[in-house]
Amino acid sequence: MSAQSQTTPLKIAVMGAGLIGRRHIEGVLAEPRATLSAVVDPSDAGREFAKSTGARWFPTLPEAAASERPDGVIVATPNQLHVANALEAIAAGIPVLVEKPIADNADAGAALVDAGVLANVPILVGHHRRYNPIIQETKRVLDSGRLGKLLTVQGTFWVAKPDDYFDVGWRRQAGAGPTFINLIHDIDLFRYLFGEVDAVHAMESNSTRKHPVEDTTVILLRFASGMLGTLNASDAVASPWSWEMTAGENPAFPRLDQFCYQIGGTGGSLAIPQLALWTNASKPNWLEALTSERVPFTPTDPQTAQLHHFCDVIRRQAEPLVSGTEGLATLRVVDAIKASARSGKTIHLGKIDRRQGH
Repeated sequence: MSAQSQTTPLKIAVMGAGLIGRRHIEGVLAEPRATLSAVVDPSDAGREFAKSTGARWFPTLPEAAASERPDGVIVATPNQLHVANALEAIAAGIPVLVEKPIADNADAGAALVDAGVLANVPILVGHHRRYNPIIQETKRVLDSGRLGKLLTVQGTFWVAKPDDYFDVGWRRQAGAGPTFINLIHDIDLFRYLFGEVDAVHAMESNSTRKHPVEDTTVILLRFASGMLGTLNASDAVASPWSWEMTAGENPAFPRLDQFCYQIGGTGGSLAIPQLALWTNASKPNWLEALTSERVPFTPTDPQTAQLHHFCDVIRRQAEPLVSGTEGLATLRVVDAIKASARSGKTIHLGKIDRRQGH
């Protein structure tokens, strides 16, 4: 790009004007490095929201691109449409940020990754929590060895989604549910922090709402390092224990001084998101008093950081932090969780496909 084009705001189109799509739209509108070229959503609600922001509205991406070709596209449509919509951007040669999950099944996700590699079009997957300074500090603490040999992690996602949340039909259907919609974030962070998952065993229940998708799930994880973990999730429990309620990442949620992850090693333990580090004064001994400290960090909005990074990816100044291949690896773990819940068996992932490319 020329010096001028490197400083000209990038034209970004957002596909989907639902909950997460609106957050992306508002983020682009607030970003000096970008302009909102179009809102793409065939629904009346999408058209009305676009009108309320002053943005141009189109029912399809080809129509939007024919009017003004965007420099980048953010796909924030329902999970089941991610692949089809992202393939439209790739076919047009436009870099794409795909909201998580990259697809609603691993085979479709692999096809999307292959298409991006073949077309040399970068794919960035919207696992935005990796940009959070809480997670970056957690990674630094773990890599420093202060917790000793990492042995175990436990994560909790207990929230109470209101009935009207499920008025949107796709949230009640296969490809939705808290495992695909919510826990995929936690799985991605666990992979980022602890390495690849070697095996999973899961049970799930839909006893509360009787929808085709689960409302409660419990998962056992074994990592390739030998570390063990658990994830306990429900979107029908009123509680303070979830990333949403504790991290302060999304202002729509009340923030509480509670934890959602606990990480344990031979040298100490760490509670997230407070970054509360617990150790013995001398050497580990359950009869000795524990001391605690809070690891400092500077809060930033991870959605904004992700958008900045996407701008760099569009300009080919950076490789995707969460590439299509990374997003697919996380999705394969989620697929294994769903397969285990269906079969009642432990699923061994084996060697995850680590193909080169986007």
